[in-house]
Amino acid sequence: MYNIIERYMNILKKEDVDNFAKSKNTYLSSEELDFTYNFLKKNWQDILKNPNAFDINRYKNNFNSENFIKVKKIFEEYYRKFKNFL
Repeated sequence: MYNIIERYMNILKKEDVDNFAKSKNTYLSSEELDFTYNFLKKNWQDILKNPNAFDINRYKNNFNSENFIKVKKIFEEYYRKFKNFL
């Protein structure tokens, strides 16, 4: 599973993140999109290694309040869905 995620992360584009967010009715500002994309590219391995240690609330100030609620909900949804595979 890790190899599949690694290959995907290597080709991930900012537009992919934006399109995914929009598909979840979340419209990120350019600053929020830049932060999210750069954060994912830089930290995905650490998050996968120890997902229980990841505290999304630490990044609350990088989003407006409405978008943070949506981003947190998306994270929690996918964490519940895939935590057994991590």
